[in-house]
Amino acid sequence: MKTFGVTDSTLNSLAEFDEGIPTPQPHDICVEVQGISINPVDIATRKNIKDGLTGPKILGYDGYGKVTEVGSKVTKFKKDDIVFYAGDYTRDGSYQEYELVDERIAAIAPKKTDIAHSVAMPLVTLTASELLYEKLQIHPTQNNSNKTVLIINGAGGVGSIAIQLAHQAGLKVIATASTDEKVNWVKNLGADFVVNHHQDLISQVQTLGFENVDYIIGLSDNDPHWSEIVSLIKPFGTFATITNLNESKIGAFKQKSADFKWEWMFTKAFYKMDEMSEQGEYLKRLADGLDDGTITSTTTKIFHGLNVDNIKQATELVEAGHMMGKAVVLK
Repeated sequence: MKTFGVTDSTLNSLAEFDEGIPTPQPHDICVEVQGISINPVDIATRKNIKDGLTGPKILGYDGYGKVTEVGSKVTKFKKDDIVFYAGDYTRDGSYQEYELVDERIAAIAPKKTDIAHSVAMPLVTLTASELLYEKLQIHPTQNNSNKTVLIINGAGGVGSIAIQLAHQAGLKVIATASTDEKVNWVKNLGADFVVNHHQDLISQVQTLGFENVDYIIGLSDNDPHWSEIVSLIKPFGTFATITNLNESKIGAFKQKSADFKWEWMFTKAFYKMDEMSEQGEYLKRLADGLDDGTITSTTTKIFHGLNVDNIKQATELVEAGHMMGKAVVLK
């Protein structure tokens, strides 16, 4: 089978390789990959590659395809099922013709939504769901109308779904966006208010009538906004992020008794936790939401042909840092 892997930290090292079709472990399904999506984690993983790889690194943490074989203990799926998933950071990713995926972190793909608009959604939806429901402890069926969340980088992949889920949960949603196109994008997804992250966030949020906010989600470099985050978070509020802190110090939250939460979507699978199955459940809800129209896919760029050139072009778009929504590559 064809695989597409990198041999060092540069995108130029991406090349096509020939490997044997992998054999499923007991809880694995083998998926014939029909589509992938490019995520910032693909880029960060590649850039962190050091010397000493024993073979090509196969990236890709969104996949969609047909089940061709199942492991001996698989109960959720059967041959020929169509599934989607975000994968496991400890294993080869979706840049290949066939991929092994643990059944607990996959779900039956949407039935009414096409591949292009389905495959963009697993990783970002799992991340946003864990951020909102697990890290911020938001209960979507409760009355959350008195709660406010500020989502920094609202037009990105995770931000675009976090806005939708927060809006559905009834929160007042403030999203950041810096161009007219992105402002319209986040408003259409459910943002109640939009502020520009290239301008002072404190004055903009307070002009909207909010002295502080209950929750802040950091989806870009936190350091440039750290003083604003510390100022805007409500006492006993919660800040959660998917990105690193380089210069920022969480001790700045002490006076407000504010909580700090990390989110890394791969943690459950990385440590083979029983909670892995929760991700399969989130994906079931996602499939239903895409099909009934309560969730809007954030696919904005589609490449046809799973090959080196298209993966490179899609990656370059994401790596430039100005991507609105998601880029996908179809077989």
